Amino acid sequence: MNIEPEEKHNSDSSSDRALADQIQQQMQTVVSGQESAIQGLLTCLIAGGHALLEGVPGVAKTLLVKCLASATDCQYSRIQFTPDLMPNDITGVNIFDQKENRFQFREGPIFGDIILADEINRAPAKTQAALLEAMQESQVSVDGIRHDLPELFTVVATQNPVDYEGTYPLPEAQLDRFLMKLRVPYPSADAELEMLHRIHSLGDNAKKVETQIQVVISQKELAAVRSRARALRVEPPLMQYIVDIIRQSRSLQNLSLGASPRATVMLMEAAKALAALRAKDYVTPDEIQMLAYPVLRHRIRLTPEAEVEGLSPDTCIEELLQRVPIPR
Repeated sequence: MNIEPEEKHNSDSSSDRALADQIQQQMQTVVSGQESAIQGLLTCLIAGGHALLEGVPGVAKTLLVKCLASATDCQYSRIQFTPDLMPNDITGVNIFDQKENRFQFREGPIFGDIILADEINRAPAKTQAALLEAMQESQVSVDGIRHDLPELFTVVATQNPVDYEGTYPLPEAQLDRFLMKLRVPYPSADAELEMLHRIHSLGDNAKKVETQIQVVISQKELAAVRSRARALRVEPPLMQYIVDIIRQSRSLQNLSLGASPRATVMLMEAAKALAALRAKDYVTPDEIQMLAYPVLRHRIRLTPEAEVEGLSPDTCIEELLQRVPIPR
């Protein structure tokens, strides 16, 4: 692949790359064998998007989110989704204060920097919908009054790919709010052995391993990194490349639903964030191709015939990337 001339490195981009490396190193001291998921979460955080983690129980999905919050000095909040969870349990509620003789708003657990929506597909659609406004507009409305969420507000939801009993599939509108769908696989044998040695060495601290994480970046510094990432250069041919990939998804024979215009914007924003983490001053086709899989896999829907043939969203995305010419 021919990419643009060697990228120029300035002090800010080099500093951002160093901070990203330190965050990943801190997280990897606790979570073994999930380097790809760690990079994906960090890319989402820098891009200002939300992430959906999919993996079987016990692969450290929750721990990943805790470690990310600890390394970035962000306020962590967890919402355990259950069938009886109500929207007000997430957003908050107005309570009458007899001393003040007026209603006061009591914030729900969604008021945080990094929100873990654990097992999000175990709550009914009405409760899942409570997240729509928050994820799209960084605000919640309770009794007609708008309440703004923190500047760094990021939702990381988890779901189990094999347990279907007592679950509610996420509607398309909900899925489209997630910047990426990241898969958290089983770790390798070496990583699993390393995990055992590490847990054994912690002794009494083994049940709270996230406390071993050191703060790498402040919230103010993180906001500055976000701002610099949004300002990265994206050449017109690369914008056209992104548009061509998304539009091709709407005409691919094996797909009954292609990616939305929101996916066009999100792929560009994610590519800028990843380029920033790589200390680049502009986006290259490499970032776009790499992120097409996590950005698009939850936004496209296979035809019944394609599912019978055993195709997956990732195989269709691979076909998309092969069809669309790479800008030179």
